[in-house]
Amino acid sequence: MTTVVLADDEALLRKALASLLPLEGEITVLAEGEDGESAVAATLRHRPDVLVIDLEMPGVDGLGAVAAIRRELPDQVILMLTRHARPGVLRRALKLGVQGFVSKSAEPAHIASVITTLRDGRRWVDPDVSALAVVDDNPLTDREVDVLRATGEGYSAADIATRLHLAEGTVRNYLSNAMQKTQARTRHEAARYAREHDWL
Repeated sequence: MTTVVLADDEALLRKALASLLPLEGEITVLAEGEDGESAVAATLRHRPDVLVIDLEMPGVDGLGAVAAIRRELPDQVILMLTRHARPGVLRRALKLGVQGFVSKSAEPAHIASVITTLRDGRRWVDPDVSALAVVDDNPLTDREVDVLRATGEGYSAADIATRLHLAEGTVRNYLSNAMQKTQARTRHEAARYAREHDWL
């Protein structure tokens, strides 16, 4: 028997999966979460074999929830459901160690079989999802992404330097490079452009 926590803000889909997954395989749904915070709480409390979590949720999103869970349960097996498989998001999820990706439009029987695959220590990425994941159009380096993300949160160059343990001049160089790559006039424009292209 495989134990699962289900987290999705779409109540209809979550309830349908909670009802259908046990019919498709030896799966027990231990708990449900309607947002990222409840997903983290339920996973830490129940410690399921597999967490099935939606990527896009209000408040703490799927990636934020996964990052929080990883800090407490580094070996937690995670299946991410996604409707909009954007390359940047998928790359971040892979870096966080998410083992599986399935489209939200998949049949319950398919989701159940992927849950079993992940429980057995293997990985699974739906073909339509993986095709998008390999499209790497992000010209920014990891450090340029870091400084733009902090810029988008309203921090000054001096604040960013302190937060990232860098010299202020180094931060300004990263920001300048990012502005050139995004053809932006200001660092805030660069951050907005990068966010719109899902590079942050």
